[in-house]
Amino acid sequence: MAKEKESESKSERILNAAEELFARHGYDGVTMRQIASRAEVDVALANYHFGKKEELFHAVFNRRAEILSATRRKVLMESQKQAGKGKQSLEQIIEAFLLPLKIAQESQEPGWRNYMALLAYVLTSPVWNEVLMPTVFDKRVEEFIDALKSALPDAREEDIHWCYHYVSGALALTLAQTGRIDRLTGGQCKSTDFDTAYNLMIPFVAAGFREVCKPKKKRK
Repeated sequence: MAKEKESESKSERILNAAEELFARHGYDGVTMRQIASRAEVDVALANYHFGKKEELFHAVFNRRAEILSATRRKVLMESQKQAGKGKQSLEQIIEAFLLPLKIAQESQEPGWRNYMALLAYVLTSPVWNEVLMPTVFDKRVEEFIDALKSALPDAREEDIHWCYHYVSGALALTLAQTGRIDRLTGGQCKSTDFDTAYNLMIPFVAAGFREVCKPKKKRK
């Protein structure tokens, strides 16, 4: 641990410490003094680099947001390119949406695992979702919605958005790794089994989209 800290700049140590603590305890459960202590720096230095706790929280969230969002877009574009003149399948679109998250969760770097839990926290927070999600992630949602419209040409747009909303909920629980499925199944299922979690989520989500987005008679 000491050698790792020596190789990091002090600002990186502060970001990494804050990321870990925010992911575990949420915004309100962490103080700047705790972050500084975890990073082994003086609290005044943490304030100097990042200002108030809210500014540090923004910095922590945004640090990996652009990387993850850009990777998802790249995977989607590559999937569309592979489809060529043929229509991209619903399963391919969903996989493109989920795959970068799966890779991040499987990363051997603790920071990415912490960030996935932090993302789940923000996704389900009525306060932080509104503040942080629009800056990066929400800007790319329309690209996936357009791809879904192409795969489901007869679907109502609002139905597609509702399904996307449900996907976000299932995803947040998977990202959070609460361990609840481990307890409920007596260990038969594990929240750390990312291969199973994501491989099953693709057909589950696709079936939901197809059922909800089936052509309907005009509503009165």
